[in-house]
Amino acid sequence: MKIAVRLDDITPDMDWERFLKFKALLDRYQVKPLIGVVPDNRDQGLMKQNSSQSAPTDFWAYVKGLQKEGWVIAMHGCYHIYTTQQGGMFPLNDFSEFAGLSLEKQRELIREGKRIFKEKGLPAELFMAPAHSYDRNTLRILKEEGFCALTDGFGDSPYRFRGLDFYPISFMLSRTLQKKKGYSTMVVHTNTISEKELGQYEEQFKRQDVSWISFAEYLKVDKKKRTIPEHWKEYLMAKGKYFLVRVR
Repeated sequence: MKIAVRLDDITPDMDWERFLKFKALLDRYQVKPLIGVVPDNRDQGLMKQNSSQSAPTDFWAYVKGLQKEGWVIAMHGCYHIYTTQQGGMFPLNDFSEFAGLSLEKQRELIREGKRIFKEKGLPAELFMAPAHSYDRNTLRILKEEGFCALTDGFGDSPYRFRGLDFYPISFMLSRTLQKKKGYSTMVVHTNTISEKELGQYEEQFKRQDVSWISFAEYLKVDKKKRTIPEHWKEYLMAKGKYFLVRVR
């Protein structure tokens, strides 16, 4: 199994101490991830009190430095503010920054995020939806605004759907790590990672039966066309995981 890594919720006011600890782990095992950068973070939940202790003086220059190291950048929504109670086409959650909003409002958010990225000198080609939630309008606008891919969905390889490339995430990491073939993405939120979890991640990176790949390599994998039945299977899997998480 070949697995890439994505880091969510990258902002100037995140928990830098935890982020840098995980970055050190990635550097140690030479794993180059995808990072979801919020263009203009307004989510109080992502703002950590100790963020200034280890934060770089110029956040955007730091992000561009990571890009030069081989990290891949995705636009993680616009403000990371949940405005609806809908899960959209990939209902891992029942809230969203995009799903359920009008076409015009979604276009406004996506264009604003893209404007900020362009102003900061970052590419706006890959999209990472906050809470994994998006709908048909989101996909339509992303395509029209020049985005080519999303990091979401389930499956053992990248696929093409509605004119966009999708790079699936792991449905359940423990099961994904046991597979012999295919591709997937491990999702990590460094803002909340514990010392115990850091140790667990290091044990996973040490595994000889798993090939940890850069997200740049993942982007080069051939895409399959996603059929409507496969899409509905993905939808039901996401809905099932939504209920499973809440039962625990």
